[in-house]
Amino acid sequence: MAVTDVPLFQALKSKMLWHQTRQGVLAENIANADTPGYGARDVKEYTFAEHIGRETFGLSTLTTNAGHLTGTLAGQTNAKVEGRDTFEVTPNGNSVNLEEQMMKITENQMDYQAATTLYTKGLGLIRKALSKSA
Repeated sequence: MAVTDVPLFQALKSKMLWHQTRQGVLAENIANADTPGYGARDVKEYTFAEHIGRETFGLSTLTTNAGHLTGTLAGQTNAKVEGRDTFEVTPNGNSVNLEEQMMKITENQMDYQAATTLYTKGLGLIRKALSKSA
């Protein structure tokens, strides 16, 4: 069993993938800040409780058409993009508030950095424990 197969590390990897997905959605919101009728979106909140119930061991896609690409599901999350009701709507129907989106991006970045720090520190502790046992 690889060290990265430990459930804690799998949960942290899923959390980091969720943050990457959210970063993309928030970037789309900012890119469409001037698009008439565009509604701000966000990703459904990630919880570790939902991660515990999922099993992604050995899953892969099936090629049913010659034009399809094969691959694995290791890099995907179950993140669901949702439209958000907002208080502010511009006269052209756009509901993107740039200040709010920038705050969400900053929060997302800080949470991602916290997850990567936990992941790195955990691996470091395991490496240290294994090197001292020899």
